[in-house]
Amino acid sequence: MSVKVLVEGGLFAARCRSYNNHASKLTTVPHMEEPRAVIFDVDGTLVDSNDAHAKAWVDALEACGIPIPYSRVWPLIGMGAEKLLPELAGITITSPAGRKINHARGTFFESRYLWTIRPFPHVRTLVQRVIDSGYMPAVISNSNQDDLDFLLRLADVGDLLRVRILSDSTITARPLSDLMFAALQALHAPASGAIAIGDTPYDIAAAHRAGVSAIAFRCGGWKNDDLAGATAIYQDPAELLSRFDESVLCDRAFHRVG
Repeated sequence: MSVKVLVEGGLFAARCRSYNNHASKLTTVPHMEEPRAVIFDVDGTLVDSNDAHAKAWVDALEACGIPIPYSRVWPLIGMGAEKLLPELAGITITSPAGRKINHARGTFFESRYLWTIRPFPHVRTLVQRVIDSGYMPAVISNSNQDDLDFLLRLADVGDLLRVRILSDSTITARPLSDLMFAALQALHAPASGAIAIGDTPYDIAAAHRAGVSAIAFRCGGWKNDDLAGATAIYQDPAELLSRFDESVLCDRAFHRVG
């Protein structure tokens, strides 16, 4: 299984090429600032969807004869299906039973819950501010392409977030750190110049494994203690936007989390 890298045409694909072309013509670049990237999570970060994902898993497990309460499922949302299902039911995602449950989850998510999801406030304004500050953005997701496209349109950032990294599989999911590495490669940006923005401890751990600094939002439902590994914690996109000038995103000399 591979990682699917979707890079649509437009400003940011052009900007990636511009960085590469300029660098290739120079033998020394003492005054050239290296590319900087912001890698966005989507669920629980840009859109309020963690509850919908948890309910879809509960429904799918129950439909397959494995009743598990919502209270056990929700804390695992964000870790990836390949880890969530064994944790909940002792079933691997690639087994026949795992494939059946995961297929049912996708069906329930799209038919029962996708339409209930809403974006968090000021997402577009924040993403535009990130871009205007000189960052190349990307999104990473274990959603399928259709769901990811829908969620980005819902948040009104489909035209701004054109570099999209997702698992190239309908059966399982790649570790989040793999997706972050793929995002850095697609943007031709070093980890030292990148910041990940997510909402779960799993996002923060994946960022650290990729050598990337992390900003965390509480709007996905996690508390400060759960997000303690982040460089900074904000309530939601709106709070980061209101404090943007004092954030690490305006500190060109920031250092990655170790």
